[in-house]
Amino acid sequence: MQEKYIPAEVEKSAQAHWQAVDAYRAVENAKDKAGKDKPKFYACSMLPYPSGKLHMGHVRNYTINDVMYRYLRMNGYNVLMPMGWDAFGMPAENAAMANGVPPAQWTYSNIEYMKTQMQAMGLAIDWSREMTACRPEYYKWNQWMFLKMLEKGIIYKKTGTVNWDPIDQTVLANEQVIDGRGWRSGALIEKREIPMYYARITDYAEELLDHVDNKLPGWPERVRIMQSNWIGKSTGVRFAFPHEIRNHAGEPINDGKLWVFTTRADTIMGVTFCAVAPEHALAAHAAQSNPQLAAFIAECKQGSVIEADMATMEKKGMPTGLFVTHPLTGAQVEVWVGNYVLITYGDGAVMGVPAHDERDFAFAKKYGLPIRQVIDVEGKAYSTDAWQEWYADKENGRCIASGKYDGLSYQAAVDAIAADLAAQGLGEKKITYRLRDWGISRQRYWGTPIPIIHCESCGDVPVPEKDLPVVLPEDCVPDGSGNPLNKHEAFLKVDCPCCGKPARRETDTMDTFVDSSWYYMRYCSPGSSDAMVDARNDYWMPMDQYIGGIEHAVLHLLYARFWTKVMRDFGLVKFDEPFVNLLTQGMVLNETYYREDEAGKKTWFNPADVELTFDDKGRPVSAVLKTDGKPVMIGGTEKMSKSKNNGIDPQAQIDQYGADTARLFTMFASPPEQTLEWSGAGVEGANRFLRRVWTYAQAQSAKVAGAGATNAAELSESHKTLRREIHKILQQADHDFKRIQYNTVVSACMKMLNTLEGAKLDESAASAAVITEGLSIFLRVLYPVAPHITHVLWQELGYAAQFGDILDAPWPQVDAGALEQAEIELMVQVNGKLRGSVKVPKEADKAAIEAAALANENVQKFVTGAPKKVIIVPGKLVNIVA
Repeated sequence: MQEKYIPAEVEKSAQAHWQAVDAYRAVENAKDKAGKDKPKFYACSMLPYPSGKLHMGHVRNYTINDVMYRYLRMNGYNVLMPMGWDAFGMPAENAAMANGVPPAQWTYSNIEYMKTQMQAMGLAIDWSREMTACRPEYYKWNQWMFLKMLEKGIIYKKTGTVNWDPIDQTVLANEQVIDGRGWRSGALIEKREIPMYYARITDYAEELLDHVDNKLPGWPERVRIMQSNWIGKSTGVRFAFPHEIRNHAGEPINDGKLWVFTTRADTIMGVTFCAVAPEHALAAHAAQSNPQLAAFIAECKQGSVIEADMATMEKKGMPTGLFVTHPLTGAQVEVWVGNYVLITYGDGAVMGVPAHDERDFAFAKKYGLPIRQVIDVEGKAYSTDAWQEWYADKENGRCIASGKYDGLSYQAAVDAIAADLAAQGLGEKKITYRLRDWGISRQRYWGTPIPIIHCESCGDVPVPEKDLPVVLPEDCVPDGSGNPLNKHEAFLKVDCPCCGKPARRETDTMDTFVDSSWYYMRYCSPGSSDAMVDARNDYWMPMDQYIGGIEHAVLHLLYARFWTKVMRDFGLVKFDEPFVNLLTQGMVLNETYYREDEAGKKTWFNPADVELTFDDKGRPVSAVLKTDGKPVMIGGTEKMSKSKNNGIDPQAQIDQYGADTARLFTMFASPPEQTLEWSGAGVEGANRFLRRVWTYAQAQSAKVAGAGATNAAELSESHKTLRREIHKILQQADHDFKRIQYNTVVSACMKMLNTLEGAKLDESAASAAVITEGLSIFLRVLYPVAPHITHVLWQELGYAAQFGDILDAPWPQVDAGALEQAEIELMVQVNGKLRGSVKVPKEADKAAIEAAALANENVQKFVTGAPKKVIIVPGKLVNIVA
């Protein structure tokens, strides 16, 4: 056994062994040594985008998964931990434009490098199941599923509103729109209506919502709330304002009805205007004779279609000069165009009740529109001077100035008004959802080709299943002038499958959320060429533990849940929900440093390039850049990111300290679900701990080599004390493993090493046996977190000969006998404050315990005379009320 701990050599040896025995290849229906089926456990981390290098967030995520894998495997489970690549999407196109190379070349090169980094981390990944989203053998099944969903009407085509960059001639994703301009061109973005394919996720809205409450108990509460809020179920009334507005042909526009939906039908008597989307038919009609309105509508069509932006932007409007009729009062209601009204939401129109809606209140104040109070809360005085929260109170409000509805509470008013509207054929109660159908078309190159052929004679023709996959050419280099597939003749030109005439392929590709909606099932059916998933998926799914960032808490998880339900309805799977348990790990934070120029532009510097000066309490007071010695500003602690240049290169950490140190620090520094603040001193401390482990194991190697089993009859009190401490720590560590609190698992390992190092034992055979047992327990508890060093020490110390490879060594069991002790220590409080402790026989009765506590010298200082009361908490403490 070598004298010094050299991580590179240790990790090379361990990884070579794992590779030689194909240690992490998972098989279905695995058996234990007795021939019984092992319970399965599928633990999966969200797959990474191959951006070029792993970051510390990846390291933390995958280490959490790896620790879980190793602990469960030692406990007899058949565990699967796969990995793949979310390889399609915008970043590859952006990199291609910047570097003049095809996205495929950039992507595959990054995958190769990141895979070597994962292997260097010693992760227990079954690489035989690796999937890559940009490979035809994977995205063929995206296309197959698209066609099945199209056939069933779950996917459909309609005109949709998108962000259009008029200079780059392309549709931009929401995140590419910055302050209303294209991220690359700087051009003002336009809203355009173009044909797109949509998936009817709204058909599953009720089930998705119901299952959040009833089938996801293993998910964090905040994620379930986010899912529920995104689906956004609302019960209200959809009703119409009749009108006589006609088009040039003399026909009533939209059948003479302006439809709206409201959850506050009780405020209907307070309507003072209606607002329609700029794209609404009434807006278009009014604009034909009103140049100012036409210009305003054109302005509205510039800017983002992001819902969050719509909520925060300045609300602007312009009257159309048109009027509709209030369905209950017959009053004329003015129609406005509002830039905040989306044509894609509901009917593209809203009723304006300024007195009881904060947005409408601000709009009415801005444009001088009437504000009519129709809801009163007892004891409150209404004023149009400024908005107050109680104006929207539906719980305590009662109708006023509402005719026959006066005095009614919220629900009674809604019911009565809905009935009256229904009697006129102008409305009905309705459930609506905030959730909108999923637009899966992307006017981009690097994605799954949509399997549609456009024929002048036959229209839109689905690609025959036998012709799948429609292979994406990998030689295109985007140049910012739109989708390069539109210029790729070999891809575009195809004969129509129906009539045989020349036709052209669809050049839109699928949203990359399609790729990530079912990839975790493909891991379960690797190499399946005849089916999307096969019987192996039935064995592994649903997934037992999913691990990933909170930033994916809504869309990715929602789309994956929807996709699963569609697959279930197609008979492909037998479960309703894909993920039984969900863990959202916290972000990794680091310090930031920058300089700011006269124009206010900040240049960020990596912490490794900065030298700090500290005060006498160890707090940083100033910082300079190492290269020039000039000051930089201390920007505070933020999430590691490229934009702030505060990332830590995992490879550099591995090269300097070894993978086990990186793993140990990321597990120890914080509970998995909380943020982790990077600390160079913490990393060095983790490395020192592992060097201590090596030194201690080396010092005990001779004892371990000749030791026998422990014999209770031969154990001294010192032996029993050591065993008791080891098994107590083991008991806590096992509990912490089960609840995924790996920071306290590492703490347990540190306590266990301190206990072993501090044990004062003789050189007897009994001492050697106790040390051998304790060290074997310690190595197994540490192994899931630091597998390389523990693997090598397990081999070197000879434990493998007794227990087999540590990979499958039995998890140590707590010896209840070791925890027993003749005496127990009880804390003694006087009037609630700790004043001492006493040791008493384990079987001591109440009187004996009370006598011992009162006899304690320190306790006697605070008790004069007979105590008023003595309360004994068995096994824990004595509380004396003096």
